[in-house]
Amino acid sequence: MSTAILDLDLEMPSKPTTRAEQTGAPAGVDRIVLTGFMGSGKTTVGALLAERLGWRFLDLDREIERRDGRPVPEIFRESSEAHFRHLETAALAALLGQRRVVLALGGGAPEELSNRLLLEQTPRTAVVYLSAPYGTLVERCSQQAAEPGAVARPVLADLVAAEERFHLRRPHYERIASHSVETSQMALEKTVEAVLLCLRGDTSSR
Repeated sequence: MSTAILDLDLEMPSKPTTRAEQTGAPAGVDRIVLTGFMGSGKTTVGALLAERLGWRFLDLDREIERRDGRPVPEIFRESSEAHFRHLETAALAALLGQRRVVLALGGGAPEELSNRLLLEQTPRTAVVYLSAPYGTLVERCSQQAAEPGAVARPVLADLVAAEERFHLRRPHYERIASHSVETSQMALEKTVEAVLLCLRGDTSSR
């Protein structure tokens, strides 16, 4: 920094620092929603992003489980997917009422029109699509499945059906997202940085 700039800084009155500037939070955004297929990193990236901003991290599937008292696979098995989607919409509506949160959606949430409308019509909500090729996502999921205590992913039992589901859901991810971050070549911290750059308007969003 040059001396001239330093002198100018000393002569200028100080500007109050906003809470957004202190945390690095994007201006005009009260909540950040991460969407994408399984393996896209929504939960891990979301938790890191929330920590960076000093916000709360929320996971939609975990909120459904908390409210219902059963794991998601059990809800599907015992009460049907239709019932699960009803619980999902109710939980999403409640979580979107909170501020200063990073929310990770379930992979199928954007398929439901009611969920898409909630996301589109809630002000000061930024939706970010974490994208990657299908093969990359499956490879990540397979690596995660081999880790101790990993969450089971029944969808991986039929990779053909999983790929069909991926292609069905991708247009919904793209439609609801105000920004998209391609994550296949990014480490987790770099992905967090890319999301913040998008939301601050420092790079192209789509």
